[in-house]
Amino acid sequence: MTETVQQLVQDLWAALDGDSRHASSVPVDGRGSLPSTFPVTELATASIGAAALAAAEFLDPDRPPAVTVDRAAASHWFATSIEPVGWAIPGPWDDLAGDYPTADGWIRLHTNAPHHRAAALSALECAADRDAVARTVRAWTATALETAVVDAGGAAAAMRTLDEWRAHPQGQAVAAEPIVAWTTGSTTPVAPTDGPPPADRPLAGVRVLDLTRVLAGPVATRFLAGLGADVLRIDPPAWDEPGVVPDVTLGKRCTRLDLTQPVDAEQFRSLLAAADVLVHGYRPDALAGLGFETARLHAIRPGLIDVALDAYGWSGPWAGRRGFDSLVQMSAGIADAGQRVANLDRPTPLPVQALDHATGYLMAAAALRGLTVRRAHGIGSTARVSLARTALALVDARTTPAAHDASHDEPIDAPVYAAEIETTPWGPAHRLISPCTIAGVRIGWDRPATNLGSDPARWG
Repeated sequence: MTETVQQLVQDLWAALDGDSRHASSVPVDGRGSLPSTFPVTELATASIGAAALAAAEFLDPDRPPAVTVDRAAASHWFATSIEPVGWAIPGPWDDLAGDYPTADGWIRLHTNAPHHRAAALSALECAADRDAVARTVRAWTATALETAVVDAGGAAAAMRTLDEWRAHPQGQAVAAEPIVAWTTGSTTPVAPTDGPPPADRPLAGVRVLDLTRVLAGPVATRFLAGLGADVLRIDPPAWDEPGVVPDVTLGKRCTRLDLTQPVDAEQFRSLLAAADVLVHGYRPDALAGLGFETARLHAIRPGLIDVALDAYGWSGPWAGRRGFDSLVQMSAGIADAGQRVANLDRPTPLPVQALDHATGYLMAAAALRGLTVRRAHGIGSTARVSLARTALALVDARTTPAAHDASHDEPIDAPVYAAEIETTPWGPAHRLISPCTIAGVRIGWDRPATNLGSDPARWG
């Protein structure tokens, strides 16, 4: 499947408006594939490869240092990068979250956030008990319940086939969008930067504001931190995601601000004015509703690299819909295709949350491309990506509907961890080695993972 990796790398690099010469061949090490009817390992390898290419180009746009990606390591990073020693990470799912049979199909309820759980129960009008939810769901059609939960402020997705999604107005809108909606030169110019970045830590001195939550955005900023960036993650008061925090806060400082409060909004404005990159995962117009529309962001920080994520795309009737990787897999036909190929009796998603992770590396690549352009020309940029558009790229890369499992494909190589023990607030841990190499660059994290809200709201 090396050809699939190389084609995906070229497609992603072209979407980032990168120089095609740099993506002509990305060496791939390692063996095996994750079991799926879709080329998940190939997507993992290619998306990490595109991010590594962008970092190499940032170092030297004319002759980027050599990049290599390990397909086995990439696959493991798409699951989790951390192995606790003597402690455990909480499970990622709320007790009501999951797939339920309806009167005419299947639906997935996403109830990890308390307000999403409350919305689902409000629509169902039943007890907060999984058996009670299952009984109630069976009386609904999948699309009717999907609409009711979404209208109540929750997150849910009826399972659709690939063909149904292609025919759906939102599926058609997503298909018309680029993998990366990339715009440069629309912001106030700044003076180009003279001189190359540090060879061993390309992003040393680069400040990244991270306004993202599970999972794509935090993956993006974790990669940037691994290249030396000063990443400051901002969460609202009381927000937590204990099932992923030990994995995705690696290398970052984490603080809290309530942007609905004037004092905190002014603090955010001050932080933004000194930032180089803003990465955010709010739904379209959410930041504008807090007084930070796109034009104001770029006025506060001329030359800003503005990278944003949406679940269901930036156009179409669902552009503002709440969504997560597992929901997009249901909507876009991936879970149904997995079920059909494997001949199972329930939705069969990807073995990892590949849409989140791949989109995260695309976001990191977009940030790096923006920094490269700004250093050369003194202009900022914006990039817009979505889980649904990444899903389409994965579907389009599937060359055969045959099932990929241990009987057809070689299992991936075992994970390899760094020799050092990472000391986290929860206990010691092993961390996977980097899934890619860039000649002359130390890809590593100078800070261990940490709790949300554990740092002051200021740059280091």
